Amino acid sequence: MLNEGRPAGQAERRPFHWVLEFPEVFAGAPGSGPGGATEGRGFHAIVGNPPFIGGQRITGFLGTDYRDYAVQHLAGGTRGSADLCAYFFLRAGSMLRPAGQFGLIATNTIAQGDSREVGLDRLTGDGFALPRAVASEKWPGTANLEVSKVWALRGRWSGRHVLNGSPVRAIGPFLTVPGRVEGKPYRLAANAGKSFQGSIVLGMGFVLTPEEAADLIRRDPRNREVLFPYLNGEDLNSRPDQSPSRWVINFFDWPLERAETYPDCMAIVREKVKPERDRNNRAQRRERWWQFAERAPALYEAIAGMEGVLVTSEVSKFINIAPRPVGEVFSHMLIVFALDGVSDIALLQSSIHEAWCRTRGSTLETRFRYTPSDCFETFPFPAALTGLEAIGEAYHEHRRLLMLEHQEGLTKTYNRFHDPAEKRPDILRLRDLHVQMDQAVAAAYGWQDLPLGHGFHDTPQGLRYTLSEPARREVLDRLLELNHQRYAEEVAQGLHDKGKPKPGGGKGRKKNPPPREDEGGQLDLGL
Repeated sequence: MLNEGRPAGQAERRPFHWVLEFPEVFAGAPGSGPGGATEGRGFHAIVGNPPFIGGQRITGFLGTDYRDYAVQHLAGGTRGSADLCAYFFLRAGSMLRPAGQFGLIATNTIAQGDSREVGLDRLTGDGFALPRAVASEKWPGTANLEVSKVWALRGRWSGRHVLNGSPVRAIGPFLTVPGRVEGKPYRLAANAGKSFQGSIVLGMGFVLTPEEAADLIRRDPRNREVLFPYLNGEDLNSRPDQSPSRWVINFFDWPLERAETYPDCMAIVREKVKPERDRNNRAQRRERWWQFAERAPALYEAIAGMEGVLVTSEVSKFINIAPRPVGEVFSHMLIVFALDGVSDIALLQSSIHEAWCRTRGSTLETRFRYTPSDCFETFPFPAALTGLEAIGEAYHEHRRLLMLEHQEGLTKTYNRFHDPAEKRPDILRLRDLHVQMDQAVAAAYGWQDLPLGHGFHDTPQGLRYTLSEPARREVLDRLLELNHQRYAEEVAQGLHDKGKPKPGGGKGRKKNPPPREDEGGQLDLGL
């Protein structure tokens, strides 16, 4: 078992047993009782810098048996794309005696998404306290990486808590001061089937310049049936009109025989994509080399009857929501929402939605990563979007004209938006509209009593024009409270029963249809 499932070429593993290596620690001191760690067995303290490996990469580096062991025996069967360091946190906690402590360095994703759920959520749920933490700071080396430092105690802590160098009343698994509402958010059935990752093309040979696409269409107008504008995150954030800078060949889920009826496009894919796919480790990607690696059929099915959609970049400095027509192929670096109203723009672009996302999402290096399952599917919408249409339209139109006038994309525009030295009238107007938009969103929730405290405030992302810290915390508490209420209502309606279909899908009138598809001795992790 020990060496089964390890990647080819990896050296044979040497077993390491903590009890055998440190019998004086785990056998117990003279006079101790028979109860194991509860009777004084285990380390008093552990200090370490465990390795960081993203959850999707663990199997490739260490093998399937290693990951299965970590999931079953350390995480209690809890699955998720957790970073390897989260399992080291669990292992370190299991080796402490009562009142023992560990201090570990981790990637800052330890307090985010699946890594948090597997690691810190489990530890704090098992009675561990977090007396001290640094939520995120730049790695002192050359790597572009943000790390966390976490001190954990097995048992209750009656001393002071210190977070990011400042005393606080408590520290929770998000490595923030816990709010008045406790518990995790739940995915809501009302939000199912409305947020998607775009297509994973996997092969730059599919991608064309606009001139190359135009030439193919001139050569044979039928080629237009498999050529589409191709939008990615860089286009969305850097181009003033958010338009695609490239096109893509898309053979959907067609069999090879049908794809070959477009010989001009097939010749390009055969020459530029097939040699790369022939070396791919996954059989399906080798054998169906003329198709995208992940076509995202659920996305295009959900938006098939819509005029347009809303999109945001999966990884970005800012959370920016923009409308796009449905006749484009969306890159996997985009998150696509099956929503198309200016009221939806107002809600998702608001500081209220951003506060939720910044807490529930994750990061890549120093940039925010929008994860639909954590950011959107758990986000409780207001009962109605009443009062948001006018401000959503005004905000979007002003921003659109501003970017076109100055030939700047979303990132440059919001760099100015968050710069207190920027006094340009059109930026001041954008800030004013953003305040009005946030106030309208708060009113849609019935929160007219909540002072939002807009201004320039220090945040973990730097100085930002946003809600005050007290307002942000209260917004998060109210949203979590509403999430729990909505989830309880959905459970009572049977919407979360196993096997029961969840509601979802898009809305709107059919206009330009999008690309469509045809049916068709234990191993130890060490420290």
